[in-house]
Amino acid sequence: MARINIDHLFLAAILPGLLMILFLSLFSVWKGLQAGVPRPRFSTREVWRALRESFWEIPLPFVVLGGIYGGYVAISEAAVLTVLYVLIVEMAIYRDIRFPDLVPVILKSSVLVGGILIILGVSFGLTNMLITEEIPTKILDFMKSHVENPWVFLLGLNLFLLAAGCLLGMFPALILLVPLILPVGQAYGLHPVHLGVILLTNLEIGASLPPVGINLFVASMRFDRPVLDLYRASIPFILILLACLAVITYWPPLSLVFLP
Repeated sequence: MARINIDHLFLAAILPGLLMILFLSLFSVWKGLQAGVPRPRFSTREVWRALRESFWEIPLPFVVLGGIYGGYVAISEAAVLTVLYVLIVEMAIYRDIRFPDLVPVILKSSVLVGGILIILGVSFGLTNMLITEEIPTKILDFMKSHVENPWVFLLGLNLFLLAAGCLLGMFPALILLVPLILPVGQAYGLHPVHLGVILLTNLEIGASLPPVGINLFVASMRFDRPVLDLYRASIPFILILLACLAVITYWPPLSLVFLP
């Protein structure tokens, strides 16, 4: 099997990512027109003013990604680098935050992070139980022995990964499932990069999937809205993402066109 590296996955994810962004944007525009949201005229002066005001925010992705890809910082260290950069910009340049303001900011962030850690703790506990009982291995072995058509296998794999993304979360599911799925995908003749894009798309959608998608709970805590309201509000977006997932799954050239 060809080896998957981060550059291959980055190239493969360009068109699938644009596809999902396009359809989500079109749906949002349609809903905005239905709701009669005011549409101000385009102004180059406003664009230039916004660019000037965001002068110090624009370099942040380049600093973080440049540090990671340049080998200067690890991914965990990039988070610290981001916090340090934002603190310098907000406190020393914009001066929107003073030292006395840091305490309520830290307290509010701690509540948000604490809620996420509780969810992740339960997720890791569930992951350990599934590993101990060898549930993912049994499911994939069953599919491998009873499903011969690769298209039917991909349908079952999507359902399995959506459930895994919802119940386990992105990172535990990646650690647990990647070593199991790649050999099975090889047996069905699937390209490993295409399989990687399918895996990441499913897990990301699953993280926003009711009833226990972690993104829903993070949004509920962040915007102080009942999670049941978010369940209802997320349904149209989930349906759009699932339609995009079907295209990504059953049209491999969308993910493989930019590969060398």
